[in-house]
Amino acid sequence: MPARRRCGVLGDPIGHSLSPVLHRTGYAVTGLDWEYDAHQVPAGTLADFLGSLGEEWRGLSLTMPLKREVMSLAGGVSPAAALAGAANTLVRDDDLTWRADNTDIGGARAALAERGATSVESATILGGGSTATSTGLALCDLGAREIRLLVRSADRATETVTALRAHPGRPEVVVAGLVDDVIGDVAVSTIPAEAQDPGLVARCARVPVVFDVLYHPWPTPLALAAGDRVLVSGLDLLVHQAALQFTLFTGLDAPLTAMRTAGEQALADRGVT
Repeated sequence: MPARRRCGVLGDPIGHSLSPVLHRTGYAVTGLDWEYDAHQVPAGTLADFLGSLGEEWRGLSLTMPLKREVMSLAGGVSPAAALAGAANTLVRDDDLTWRADNTDIGGARAALAERGATSVESATILGGGSTATSTGLALCDLGAREIRLLVRSADRATETVTALRAHPGRPEVVVAGLVDDVIGDVAVSTIPAEAQDPGLVARCARVPVVFDVLYHPWPTPLALAAGDRVLVSGLDLLVHQAALQFTLFTGLDAPLTAMRTAGEQALADRGVT
């Protein structure tokens, strides 16, 4: 077994990622002499990158555009990743094969629960990509029986609709446009801050829980308008999914508080409050 393990985050673009800060903090707190770096891996090149890695590599975090591409490359797939049709995590097993997992679902579920949203009946998700899938499945895990997807193009939400309808809770999934009503216990935004126009923000005003998956730029228009309502941030999601990855990679409990503090400091250093 290699004396030192390596992990990393892959994607394109990747320079903005906070994952190195979070995971390195976890290693420092737990006394692990491990490495974790960011690697730019464009779409269509993941197979070559994986083939270039030595046996010292233990785990990989995946961001866009690799979350669905990885599914055909893994030697094994967890139930969560299979349900989502996407993975944000690769774990190297002892036989050196890669196992795909999805900690975005558990991370979203934990982020909501941490803010007191432990039971959900219905929700609206803005956007229909892989993040909408993982947050939607988390909402289903928390009991949501109805989910509305508000999207610019219904065709782009097909994979998300299929995944949500396959959840064991068998929720009703409705697809509508971004100009339609926002209803339910939770409003989840997976769209860019610049797409959060005043009309959309106003339509979210009556939803008691606002979950914006962004952490930079922050605060977004939806976050600014949340007022005294429950607000779940992209940093909440990022820290919780990274903590789950940390445990999958190392077998140790993640130092969640230290990882969150490091993430907050890194954002403050970038001028994000």
